[in-house]
Amino acid sequence: MLLKTVFNIINQSKEKEIGEILTSKKLSVSCSESCTGGLLSSRLTDISGSSAYINVNFVTYANEAKVKLLNVKSETIEKFGVVSEEVACEMVEGLISKYNCDIAVSTTGIAGPTGGTVNKPVGLVCIAVANKNKKVSISYKAYPKLPRRLMKYEFSDKALELLLKFLKENY
Repeated sequence: MLLKTVFNIINQSKEKEIGEILTSKKLSVSCSESCTGGLLSSRLTDISGSSAYINVNFVTYANEAKVKLLNVKSETIEKFGVVSEEVACEMVEGLISKYNCDIAVSTTGIAGPTGGTVNKPVGLVCIAVANKNKKVSISYKAYPKLPRRLMKYEFSDKALELLLKFLKENY
């Protein structure tokens, strides 16, 4: 696991491939992150020339930020919890409708080591990716004993994987 993580950090293959697709198709991407705290945005902007396709990125850690900046409904948070595919989906919908990006990606989860519950344990992340016509979301459970920094990296890696898959399937 650690060697894979170090290799991915050095190689940046997902980030590069995403950048190549976005550039060649003249598409923009925006991120709204909670549990990854800006790491997903950082990884995407590590690629030289990313200003050609990065639109606007937010760290919407507080529920109020999700509601105010992304139009996430308070009712959705109350009904499903902030760590849910439903909230992740509303986060990407808000990015697309309010900030006119072509593609949106969001993360919401529990990076630990505290904060987990029986139903929503440490290591759970919900990720959504969307364009104006299609939306996909996943829930992923990472190993709950990962240190917080590695947990955030694992979450951002899963978000990049979903974004790359979405781009390949739709563009």
